[in-house]
Amino acid sequence: MKKTLSFLASLLLSSALFMSTATVGADEMVFRVPADAGAYCHMKFPEMRDDTLAWEKPILDEGAANLVDFYGPCDYDPTGIDAITVQRHVLNRGIYDDGE
Repeated sequence: MKKTLSFLASLLLSSALFMSTATVGADEMVFRVPADAGAYCHMKFPEMRDDTLAWEKPILDEGAANLVDFYGPCDYDPTGIDAITVQRHVLNRGIYDDGE
């Protein structure tokens, strides 16, 4: 009985701790450093999940091993239409080998 009670107590405690962790939003995963010129930024962000590329607003893959290293305008949206087009092209080239 003590083992069951201790198991249930630890399960309750661990689930409470797990539920209290904050989730990471897409803007929090984007690392931005403005350049000296002011109009451009150096950004690092994870790539989008492949299964969300057809969605209206794809999701950045927080568990991605590789980060995209980008230097461009500070208002660049990593989940915008330009980024979606590039990632779809890279994905299709990798799967179907129809690259340029």
